[in-house]
Amino acid sequence: MYLPRKFREERKDVLHKTMREIGAAIVVGQGASGLSASHVPIELDSAAGPYGTIRCHLAKANPQSEAIADQDVLLIFQGPQGYVTPNWYPSKHQTGKGVPTWNYVAIHAHGTATTFDDPARLQAHLGAMTDHFESAYQLPWKLEDAPDGYIEGMCQAIIGIEIEISRLEGKWKLSQNRSETGAAGVVNGLRAQGDTAMADLVALANE
Repeated sequence: MYLPRKFREERKDVLHKTMREIGAAIVVGQGASGLSASHVPIELDSAAGPYGTIRCHLAKANPQSEAIADQDVLLIFQGPQGYVTPNWYPSKHQTGKGVPTWNYVAIHAHGTATTFDDPARLQAHLGAMTDHFESAYQLPWKLEDAPDGYIEGMCQAIIGIEIEISRLEGKWKLSQNRSETGAAGVVNGLRAQGDTAMADLVALANE
């Protein structure tokens, strides 16, 4: 990923927090017929390895599951993003100079994939991932809520994937290359159209 210094985010705690908030990644690898990609929810273990370890799973029917073992893979996390019109820059109205751009948050995690199909390990992975996503609910669902044998049967149709992260890159492209008034114009423009989440990110990045 192209990472100009202004847009680079290297704090592991920030990257891990954002990965958990996004919750899912695109797993890109080399398949028998070329590049292949799958969209999967993830479990992040921050304590395993210098940059953390990601666990996810693929359906055994997914062709990528046959080729992913011992393969170098790229996991892409796409955060908030959106269009920026040059009309939000005060300088554009003074000089006429300005072009549209795209602001976004993205994280790339690199590593080598290993696979596992041990039922107990699969259920531990599914339990950890489910507990994370269910934590926001008043009555969180747990694996134990399923009928006897149901989860065991579902596990027979999936393969677990573990990737210890060897390289972690974060890009927060949030108008840091603009002047103070230009960034403020972007914040105001985003708020005016109701995109408060992106507006807050741009404001924080330009403090």
